[in-house]
Amino acid sequence: MSDFEQQSLRILTTLADPGKVAALSPEDMACLAREIRQVIISTVSMNGGHLAPSLGVVELTLALLRAFNPAKDKIVWDVGHQAYAYKILTGRLESFHTLRTFGGISGFPKRSESPYDHFGVGHSSTSISAALGMAMARDLDKKDHHVISVIGDGSMTAGLAYEGLNQAGGWGGRLIVVLNDNEMSIAKNVGALSLFLSRKLSHRWVLRLKKDMEGWIKSLPYGQDLMGYVRRGEESFKSFFTPGMLFEAFRFNYLGPIDGHDVERMSQVFEEIKNIDGPVLVHVLTKKGKGYVPAESNPTYFHGVGCFEPETGLSEAGPTAAPATYTEVFGNTLFQKARTDPRIIAITAAMPEGTGLSAFAEKLPEQFVDVGICEQHAVTFAAGLATQGYRPVVAIYSTFMQRSYDQIVHDVCLQNLPVTFCLDRGGLVGEDGPTHHGAFDLSYLRHIPNLVLMAPKDEAELARMLITALAHDGPAAIRYPRGVGVGAKPDLRPASIPLGQGELVRQGTDAAVIAIGSRVHPCLVAAKAYCAATGKTVAVLNARFIKPLPETEILELVVTCKKLLVVEENALAGGFGSAVLEFLADRDALAGLTVKRLGLPDAFVTQGPQKTLRETLGLDAAGIEKALSELAG
Repeated sequence: MSDFEQQSLRILTTLADPGKVAALSPEDMACLAREIRQVIISTVSMNGGHLAPSLGVVELTLALLRAFNPAKDKIVWDVGHQAYAYKILTGRLESFHTLRTFGGISGFPKRSESPYDHFGVGHSSTSISAALGMAMARDLDKKDHHVISVIGDGSMTAGLAYEGLNQAGGWGGRLIVVLNDNEMSIAKNVGALSLFLSRKLSHRWVLRLKKDMEGWIKSLPYGQDLMGYVRRGEESFKSFFTPGMLFEAFRFNYLGPIDGHDVERMSQVFEEIKNIDGPVLVHVLTKKGKGYVPAESNPTYFHGVGCFEPETGLSEAGPTAAPATYTEVFGNTLFQKARTDPRIIAITAAMPEGTGLSAFAEKLPEQFVDVGICEQHAVTFAAGLATQGYRPVVAIYSTFMQRSYDQIVHDVCLQNLPVTFCLDRGGLVGEDGPTHHGAFDLSYLRHIPNLVLMAPKDEAELARMLITALAHDGPAAIRYPRGVGVGAKPDLRPASIPLGQGELVRQGTDAAVIAIGSRVHPCLVAAKAYCAATGKTVAVLNARFIKPLPETEILELVVTCKKLLVVEENALAGGFGSAVLEFLADRDALAGLTVKRLGLPDAFVTQGPQKTLRETLGLDAAGIEKALSELAG
């Protein structure tokens, strides 16, 4: 048992409900903060999770629960990376050890999990809009509780946050927004706005200066009249020294910046703003990873981390000879291509490390752009580059690319511009759960005109598909999974693949499997096992392309194989299997054919290890073999 686990929880275990936090003394509050950090570090070291963001808001969470009534008031967390302390204090201490595990509690706020989780999240910048809706509903229902949005400065780079601010300011009702400013989202924040928000000053120094100036002015003849002019100019003073100008322009009352690790000060401010009519924004300054030296020193790594030793912060996994990840292969291939082609511009939305572009950014900074948490802007920005002869590559997780659907349709594909979309984390991502699974990209992309859509069976094929996309004079998208590949080393000079050309990777006549992307290799394993057990032969086609489909290869298969299994790691509704069925129906090739589809169900898949989820859904080799047996007999 680690030192973290051995330490007693003197105060935390005595809090029957979050309302008890308000009665604690400052000394007990400080002790409670240490205990919460102890539980978070111990659990995340075993389960993985978002460590640094949640450590940074422990005191902020305590101040919120101290000043507001958690049984009545509604606290809405943005993204949810920061909500671990809140989960612990709102009835989930006993189950917190199950965080992000299969059948355990979610790593994000989830309405079905707790009455204290008022809005389910996972994508950023939604809290202000959601809280505004709740506040307006409160007024329509003639109730009087408070609604509080807690949003990080990284999330404030997204346009949705400002759409919420704009409406809230125009509405003018009571809404509290707490801006948690730690100068980071996942990677270091970028853009003019982050520079504006991170401009800090000593709040105590400002207050002392203000008090001294007021005293001096009042001592002068006509001092009271002069103070009237001074107060009218106070907003200009505030705007010069703080980001208040920005939020005052949205008609928010701005307070701050204040120390986000001073529970007493934050509690005082929260008490004061309860009586302010109209929207209020409180700007608090926090340190990501606070209270845990490894996370403070490397907040980017500890933003979302796997298992580690809590005493040292070091990963428990030693050096291995594991295959490269798809993310690494993408980043390496793009760099090798871009170093000889200055037209290639790599674009990401606040996740250079997560998308494999950190080394690219360091070595080719003039060909790299991080736009912040602005997926919609990233796509239209890329479209603008493409109109001027550049070859932009937009690397965004599949689940986050959903936010830019309209821009993909209208700004890129309608104009047939050569933008390459690289969708990392396509399919099941694991412990982050339903907000992060890339379950829908094949469905929401394949029906868009002009778009070429591909999915590789292994790392080597990913490299070839990237070369194919960059050579294509139009929009193209590649989706690939989270995690390591199968060990297929890419060629030094990967060759492109003819559009719509599939690959028959196994011959057979009794049944056929058409697979796409990460499910090709499990299908090969399943076909080999089924044939060994039955003496039958099963063909396996690596489709490679969702659009255009490998029509020739599919038609050749169904001539000899009347039992057809189609396998994908995407929602069955409108996915790859639907594309195959539509094609066969249009070619009048379904007669005498029995077709079975395997994919993700019409439901949001829970969190859990990828291996466990695939076993549960029948998408591993054993599940595919079972489906083959049911289909072919």
